[in-house]
Amino acid sequence: MRTAIPWVVFAAALAALLAGHGHGGPAASSTTMRARVLRVVDGDTIKVRLEGGRTERVRYIGVDTPESVKPGTPVQCFAKKASHFNTSLVTGREVTLRLDAEERDRYGRLLAYVYADDTFVNRALVARGYARTLTIPPNVAHADEFARLARHAREAGLGLWRAGE
Repeated sequence: MRTAIPWVVFAAALAALLAGHGHGGPAASSTTMRARVLRVVDGDTIKVRLEGGRTERVRYIGVDTPESVKPGTPVQCFAKKASHFNTSLVTGREVTLRLDAEERDRYGRLLAYVYADDTFVNRALVARGYARTLTIPPNVAHADEFARLARHAREAGLGLWRAGE
């Protein structure tokens, strides 16, 4: 019973946090920026120039691709393919960045859902099996959708889920 208490407290705190965000979180639709992609860093990070000229590193919210450029970490299985797929979606393009509850991660990167024309890039990476989900509250606007898409990609053996065979 004692070990269940911390989980109950955690579950209650998480439920309260999620309830405060309603359907998609308050910032998910309220903070939008336009930018031009200057460079793809890897499968889930890009460098952009915002309107007004400021340059930012942008980390995609809710997804995690295998590491290809992390210092001290060897290139992981499927990392290059994930990076190439991201490149095909965004390189040189004008994109829309939509923020969620937190604007930056601990490394100072701008956190965003990225849209290239009609393509929701974060969603495409998960749906095609190039990324796993990475849900870090309070940025949870698309967490359920991404979990559903990742499950489908895994069951269908898409992308990195094919690599284990």
